[in-house]
Amino acid sequence: MGIPDLMPHPVAAKYAVLVDVGYLYAAAGEVLLGAKERKEYRVAADELIQSLQKHATERISGELLRIYWYDAARDRVPTVDQRVIAQLPWVKVRLGNLNARGQQKGVDAQIRSDLEALARHHAVTDTVLLAGDEDMVPAVEAAQAYGVRIHLWGVEPPYGTNQAERLVWESDTVEVISADFLRPFFSRAPQPVAVPPPAAAPSPAQVFAGRTPTKPHVKPGQVAKLGPSRPRVEDVGEHVAQKWILTRGRDNIRDLLPGPILPTVIDTELLIEAEKELGHSLRPFPEARVWLRDGFWARVYREFDLGVGVSSK
Repeated sequence: MGIPDLMPHPVAAKYAVLVDVGYLYAAAGEVLLGAKERKEYRVAADELIQSLQKHATERISGELLRIYWYDAARDRVPTVDQRVIAQLPWVKVRLGNLNARGQQKGVDAQIRSDLEALARHHAVTDTVLLAGDEDMVPAVEAAQAYGVRIHLWGVEPPYGTNQAERLVWESDTVEVISADFLRPFFSRAPQPVAVPPPAAAPSPAQVFAGRTPTKPHVKPGQVAKLGPSRPRVEDVGEHVAQKWILTRGRDNIRDLLPGPILPTVIDTELLIEAEKELGHSLRPFPEARVWLRDGFWARVYREFDLGVGVSSK
């Protein structure tokens, strides 16, 4: 008989990545662009999340539970970017409230609650925490008491530090994400477009008058389906745009500019909203989708004094 193997076999880690988006964006915007406010830059968030996920797999040998993406929005109504991010696999978007001063409320509490709950229920063995606030310390200590290892990530500061010293002390490992790592995902927001004199901007009727509607191909023996009228579909597109401006806010709708391409998620929502207004499906009528976008962009461009836009076909 051989000697029994009494040494414990290594257990693969199961980990989550918790990202304080307010900290990540503010710190990266400062070091990369010298920006003080989020509206000064744009972020390719989906690509950034994929790179963070890949970075985690290179650091921790095990299975990713999910990435928690903690952000804020006015009245917790998700922005265009947040709605796109929520569609990504293995990503959980958690929203706090954004008050009139642009301050996040409730985000830190959500991070602390999730960190403690994951540890208490033994859902993870390790947690990557990308944050900088000292308010995280009690949750870090609680998670460690349940046996979870905390790997703190921070953003390279332009000088000094941008993370609480005690949070750094209490974490099991600490890593600084370099500016070079983050640079491909951050860019300056486009400058406002020069507004032409009001008399120079054509009206929607003038723009659309010269366009020839696309006729669906009908095979011999088939009866053409009678689709909705173009003016009606364009009106509905404008109505949806107006409703979104009121409910989601001008800042969120501005994120769609300069257009005319809509993110797939938002384009689908536009179609669904329009079909509800019309009371029937537009899917058998490809040309109606074009008219719908035309109406949507016409209203958005008027909102921002940019003239009339025509969507891509």
